[in-house]
Amino acid sequence: MDILAFAGTLLHGGLSNLAAYLAAHVLLCLVPAFFIAGGMASLIPSETVTRFLGRNTPKYISYPSAALAGSVLAVCSCTIVPLFAGIYTMGAGIGPAITLLFFAPAANILALVYTGGIIGADIAFARFFLSLAFGVGIGMIMALIFSREDIVRNQEAGLLFTDQRKMHRAALILLLVLVVLLLSGTLKLRFLTDSYGKLTLPIPGADSFQRWLFQLMPFDAGKGEEGVTAQGAILIVLLSLIGLSAWKGLQNIIEGFNGWTWTSLILVILTMLTASVGIHPHPGGLDILFTGKFFGVVLSIAVIIFLARYQLGKEEVQNWLWESWRFIKQIFPLLIMGVFVVGIIRQIVRPEWIESLAGKNTILGNLAGVVFGVFMYFPTLVEVPIAKMFLTLGMHRGPLLAYLMADPELSLQSILIISTIIGKLKTWTYVGLVALFSLLAGLIYGSWVDGANVWHIALYMMFFLSGLAFVFYLVNKRNRA
Repeated sequence: MDILAFAGTLLHGGLSNLAAYLAAHVLLCLVPAFFIAGGMASLIPSETVTRFLGRNTPKYISYPSAALAGSVLAVCSCTIVPLFAGIYTMGAGIGPAITLLFFAPAANILALVYTGGIIGADIAFARFFLSLAFGVGIGMIMALIFSREDIVRNQEAGLLFTDQRKMHRAALILLLVLVVLLLSGTLKLRFLTDSYGKLTLPIPGADSFQRWLFQLMPFDAGKGEEGVTAQGAILIVLLSLIGLSAWKGLQNIIEGFNGWTWTSLILVILTMLTASVGIHPHPGGLDILFTGKFFGVVLSIAVIIFLARYQLGKEEVQNWLWESWRFIKQIFPLLIMGVFVVGIIRQIVRPEWIESLAGKNTILGNLAGVVFGVFMYFPTLVEVPIAKMFLTLGMHRGPLLAYLMADPELSLQSILIISTIIGKLKTWTYVGLVALFSLLAGLIYGSWVDGANVWHIALYMMFFLSGLAFVFYLVNKRNRA
């Protein structure tokens, strides 16, 4: 019975985590991200991508371009993957693409401002400078190790896209509006989160339904866990309907539109509108709060519909929807699997274990922060209040930074997804480099916090980087041979 009860606890943890994730975080970040990725793959000529992010682009252009693009995207490790897949498919070099993959979740503007306000400006600056340096460094290392594969891939991409038409203004505007849609749903700015109107629906039993959901899937907010709200339950139902209709409506979209196509697109719009409002159940019914986010989503969707209907050709729209659906099929099932596994692991691993290990700025303490960041994944920006909790419980600021470096970039689900895009060898090389440099970032910052001599830290860094440079000199020598 104990084994059955433990198995039930694990299953409940996995399902609860999956339900909470789908209800709260997929819609206003991942859905636009998939459509942005599809647009990049179908509407942007490969020459445009390779001009700024290609392997032959000067490094002083490609890597700053990748970091600059990542700085404005308030996304987590899962949301950035479709965008990474889009630019990588279109011919971006592995180095700049990896820099974008690393830097966007780690040090986007919103994450830095939030970190500075909640924990302190010192750790926000450390997070920015070390993320920038290590993000570019990891990208260059990946480009060096896999230079031969990158050359072959770019040659194949050049042959594949030689006849692609030039990108016109409407396609560029469409992608920019999709980015605005993503930012409207993810930024926590006051004018977006404030409500400007309210509609009360006299639905009896709405509050009882909410209580039943919290009893069905209990959660501990202090550990960063989230329950399923009534709004979340509605969104899960809508997501399921989208999946069923899209399979029949988008799978063969190249052959033309059908009734299922229009059904799936209408459901996508309805789902995003539902996600953008505030829904508060109470004994008198259901309050619908019209937030600034809602008006931003409505305006963005209206512009997208206008562009798709009157400015883009039918073939361009079909290709865009097909590429978006291809990314969804490739990435979304692995995302669901990863989130479910994370929910199970949360039931086994206890935060207090990490707290006891990470009380001092040691290699073991920083490694514990990195491992915790990977296996106890939280959605974007949620890692900041969790880090604040660990700080108050005695975690050293060094391991705390190691956690803040690792948590946004790596998660089980993102590792699974990235491996399907660039292969297992490149993925695990990237994971190893992120873990290594996150640990190093924690040790460096923690040593500075403990009052270590700056010159001693610089000397240790020089020895480390010299050894690393020698190893990659040998790798580059082998590649040239």
